[in-house]
Formats: sequence, structure tokens, C-alpha cells
Amino acid sequence: MMPAMPFSLDGKIAVITGSSRGIGRAIAETMAGLGAKVVVSSRKAEACEPVAEAVRKNGGEAAVIPCNISHKPEVEGLIAGTENVFGAPDILVCNAAVNPAYGPLGDLTDEAFDKIMGSNVKSNLWLCNRVIPAMKEKGGGAIVIISSIAGMRGNPVIGGYGISKAADFALARNLAVEHGPANVRVNCIAPGLVKTDFARALWEDENNLVQRTKNTPLRRIGLPEEIGPVAAFLASPAASFITGQVIVADGGVTIA
Repeated sequence: MMPAMPFSLDGKIAVITGSSRGIGRAIAETMAGLGAKVVVSSRKAEACEPVAEAVRKNGGEAAVIPCNISHKPEVEGLIAGTENVFGAPDILVCNAAVNPAYGPLGDLTDEAFDKIMGSNVKSNLWLCNRVIPAMKEKGGGAIVIISSIAGMRGNPVIGGYGISKAADFALARNLAVEHGPANVRVNCIAPGLVKTDFARALWEDENNLVQRTKNTPLRRIGLPEEIGPVAAFLASPAASFITGQVIVADGGVTIA
């Protein structure tokens, strides 16, 4: 039976990587507002503290645990630290990602490609494999991977990033198949262009922005606070029958 408040995350423990700003911060604040205890994480603790403090000022519970997701011992430390502070996570949001290359694939160095795939794909697998056993013991859990429409479309300047984000779709599907019988759900969100520091090179390019919004049904790019509730929905009981899916939140640009 569906609970009376299907969007509530009351009492749930949520780990959100890359949550010091942008989409990650919006997810942390949204989930905390719905009752989750949130772990705010990025490479530097001092960058996370303002987010945690904002959550606490609004009556929520938040802890800061720094983590560089490209280093496996730090991934272990993030989840172990969460277990020590709040308990085993019910929700994992893999939001942290990198894109050190901007240009054609012919110019993509091996070093940059390895960094992109390691941080955007392999680290997500590390995180998922670390939290899933305890989720199973608790009777289920929800994992949300923040991907991108770059994984659905070709792009002349962020091709390596797009390859990694397409791989995240496959990662979610395979984990969903493996762990669905234990009530662990795994889904992706594929945002379009969102006004974040991470995507600044795309939305600050006036020509690119004009072309993109001209062909987008909503005639604008997105805001971080428009992605946070999508992640919260996927982590909530309201999405209890959704797994292995890619939810596109792009203002309609991929259907135009």
C-alpha cells in the first residue's frame, strides 16, 4: 500500500556527492526539506559547510564528509563516515562528475579520457557496490545517478563527457536488474543545460545559448532547483515502481 505521504523522505539517510553547489546542493536541500538526513560531500569540507548550515537553519539534519570520488579509499571513508554519523544510507545520489576536456574527440588525451571515465563511471560503481549490501539488509534503497542528455546526443566539444554519461545509463540498468529483487532501485536523471558553474562554458557562450533556447520548447535553460525535486521523487516511495530508467529533464530540447 502506498504511504499517505508518498513524497516524504522522513527518517531516510541520503548521501549526495558533489553537493557543495549547483544540482547537488539543490538535491541535498530538497531531500532535507522532505525529511531526509543528508550527507553533504565534495572534495573540500569548507565548501560543504554552508550547505549543511542552510539545511540546519531550515530545521533539517546534515553532516559534512569530504570525498574525492576518484580515490577509492575516500569513497570508502564517505560511506563509513555516514554509517558512523547517521547509519547506513537509504539513498545514494551520484552527482559528482568531471569534464577536463572541451573540444573534439580527436584532441582528447588518454589521460583526460581516463579521468573522465574514472570519475564519472567507475567511482559511481564503487559507491553503489559499497552501499547496496546494507540497503538490502534494510529491505531496499534508492540510487539516483545524475547523468546528462550529453549521453543521448552527439556533441562536438564534450564528446568524452557524453560517452561517460551514456555509460552511466548502462550502469543504472545493470544494477537495477541485479538488485531489483532485493528492492534496490537505480535510476538516472539526464538534465539538459542547467545554469551551474560546472556548465558555465556552455551557457556563458551567448551564441550557444541563443541557439539552444531557440530550439528548446520552454525557450530557456534549467535551474538547479528544477532538478533537485526530480531526484527526490526518484528516491521517494512515490517512485517505488520505477527502476532502471532515465528521466530526462531538459525543457524539451531532445524532443524538439
